[in-house]
Amino acid sequence: MRELLAKLPKVDKVMQAEVITAWQAELDLDYIKETIQLEIDKIRQRILDGEATDPEVVAFDQVVNQVNDALTIRVQPSLKPVINATGTVLHTNLGRAPLSEEVVQAIAELAPSYSNLEYDLAAGKRGSRYVHLKDVLKQITGAEDALVVNNNAAAVLLMLSALTEKQEVLISRGELVEIGGSFRIPDVITRGGARLREVGATNKTHLKDYQQAISDQTGAILRVHTSNYRLVGFTDHVSDHDLVELAHEKGVLALNDLGSGLFLDMQQFGLPYEPTVQEAIRAGFDVVTFSGDKLLGGPQAGIIVGKKHLLDKIRSHPLTRALRTDKVTLVALEVTMRQYLNPEVALEKIPVLQKISQSLDQLQAKADKMIRAINDLSEDWQAERQPGQSQIGGGSYPGSTLPTALVQIAHAHCSAAQLEHYLRTRTKPIIARVQQDYVQLDVRTLLDSEMDEIIQVLKDM
Repeated sequence: MRELLAKLPKVDKVMQAEVITAWQAELDLDYIKETIQLEIDKIRQRILDGEATDPEVVAFDQVVNQVNDALTIRVQPSLKPVINATGTVLHTNLGRAPLSEEVVQAIAELAPSYSNLEYDLAAGKRGSRYVHLKDVLKQITGAEDALVVNNNAAAVLLMLSALTEKQEVLISRGELVEIGGSFRIPDVITRGGARLREVGATNKTHLKDYQQAISDQTGAILRVHTSNYRLVGFTDHVSDHDLVELAHEKGVLALNDLGSGLFLDMQQFGLPYEPTVQEAIRAGFDVVTFSGDKLLGGPQAGIIVGKKHLLDKIRSHPLTRALRTDKVTLVALEVTMRQYLNPEVALEKIPVLQKISQSLDQLQAKADKMIRAINDLSEDWQAERQPGQSQIGGGSYPGSTLPTALVQIAHAHCSAAQLEHYLRTRTKPIIARVQQDYVQLDVRTLLDSEMDEIIQVLKDM
């Protein structure tokens, strides 16, 4: 061990290697030195732990190559595109909704340029970034006004901060949801300056529970749609109509956090009923919040729609500036929302809707085409079609799946774990499922071009 440690090359000597000095044209000297030190420290620790015993690990050329590889990795963007072969349409870990071609083109045109983000072109003076989506969201939802912030948790926080500070907010115990990252609705309510008042039981909440809880301290009744879980069995809840009617009868606000948000009825594609934003507005809720990057298929955003006098109050709250969105998000969301002005265009253009709306016949045809191509690579490959289920994901449609076609692959000379690792570590990573000793590719979330990329990767293995 001591002999190996003594032979570790010095940082300055590694710096002088030709392949390392070449990096000075691209990187700061301190950054290069730091990388060298980190890699030498890694080798030293492996020796001390007894993991490295081969003298080759401290050979000068070996260390130089290791540092060069580390520098190559460090200069690459950490965030990179991947191929989603899991079948989970809104895969939170993989960035949720992919954006439409029209959105990508709009971003490419706007991002390198100045824009009228906060400039009124007609008046020739300062304008507001909040006007760009107002009209299209009003048109789609039927609301009087609209505002966009950076995510739905922010939208709920802002809504409560602006409208219910120091007041009680009534919420059913069955709606005290926890969203991703351990963030909980009760915490959002209290952080917004309101006081939480739970009503009813976890599985059943009746209108009388709200009636008995309302007092002169009550500022609002909050409905939280449980979009990421389901209560089944001996359950009951108050209808939107009755909840709104009670709130307005008692002079308090009726607020609704729809969570993932939805503009179109997905029952036509075999999914269960989910309330739409338009239905919430028609039911009379004063303010409704929802996400832009889930079922709507846009960028990450929190959308607030509702009564104009309340949206004006929210818009003027100091938190609004802290939670505002940038020009790239706004243009991406605006293009996506405009596609919803014609539902047929939305189904054709928005990738999330495209993936959800594919029929089983279409999926099986895609899978069969891919299977033929894989089996033609060599006799080492075995590919076959298996029935499966796709998840929607992203905290939407919990417990509901769609039938799909899986391309199940195996190689004669490597295990499923080895094949999965190979796919995941390509320049453009391929994220797949593993079932027993097979790798499975769900074609629901694969574009034709991505299927071709996967086949080429398998061919190169």
